[in-house]
Amino acid sequence: MSRLRIFDVEQPQTPTSVHEDHASIARELGKVGVRFEQWEASQPVAPGASQDQVIAAYRNDIDRLMAEEGYQAVDVISLTPDHPDRAALRQKFLSEHTHSEDEVRFFVAGAGQFTLHIQDKVYDVLCEQGDLIGVPDGTRHWFDMSEAPYFVAIRLFTNKEGWVANFTGSDIAGQFPRMKPLATAA
Repeated sequence: MSRLRIFDVEQPQTPTSVHEDHASIARELGKVGVRFEQWEASQPVAPGASQDQVIAAYRNDIDRLMAEEGYQAVDVISLTPDHPDRAALRQKFLSEHTHSEDEVRFFVAGAGQFTLHIQDKVYDVLCEQGDLIGVPDGTRHWFDMSEAPYFVAIRLFTNKEGWVANFTGSDIAGQFPRMKPLATAA
């Protein structure tokens, strides 16, 4: 189940509010400029589908978002619990960082946890199948895929080559809860 937990930056163990319905999550994230949507495939997506098949299943929403926001590229990334580099890939984005362009991810399958540090609040967003999150450029955040990652995600970019993590040097990410492995991926 998708979930948003909002924390005071000084109280990393106790959320001030928890939201589990999509409308409430979208409303709360919208207040701080973060896009949160639900998408449905226009055709079935079988396990192991190619990148082209996955993109075709969500083409209408992808095209809408590209037209609205000016994104120029789209691809599909997937990771499973048996990937030999899963620990290194997880570690890559666990520290607080920013990007010079939006980070847009749609979860076709599985889950990932985006945690956003905005002013004096931390927004911990568990995204699952059907969820799209759009983190605006310059937003301090980190991403966790758990110790046993499982996800297939569509990524949209303005400039794929320019999508680089700029680390803030803060240790805040280590103070907040990490993502637990999915029961189906354990």
